[in-house]
Amino acid sequence: MTRIEWLTHEHFAPLVGQDMAVDAGARGTVTMRLVEATVGTQPGGPGPEGQQRLQFSLVLLGPGGQVLPQGTYAVTHEAVGEQHLFLVPLGRDDAGVRYEAAFA
Repeated sequence: MTRIEWLTHEHFAPLVGQDMAVDAGARGTVTMRLVEATVGTQPGGPGPEGQQRLQFSLVLLGPGGQVLPQGTYAVTHEAVGEQHLFLVPLGRDDAGVRYEAAFA
């Protein structure tokens, strides 16, 4: 499993359109689809060999029936393992609820 501080946009970009399992605690496991992986232009934290990564963000689309509160959730996908991401609900539309995770 890649440590979260070493993850980059390049880890997630190929996963756009794929489902991820989100552990929502007492609400059970919620399946969300990664719908966006956007890279910024500002440097973020250092990588495993001291190089800087660029800041990036992810947008996940969850079911529209309930909105998970802003908080940290275990998000799992076989390509990146289990990562604890801080998800912020962005809003609901006909497709479901969108959540953002930002990496600095």
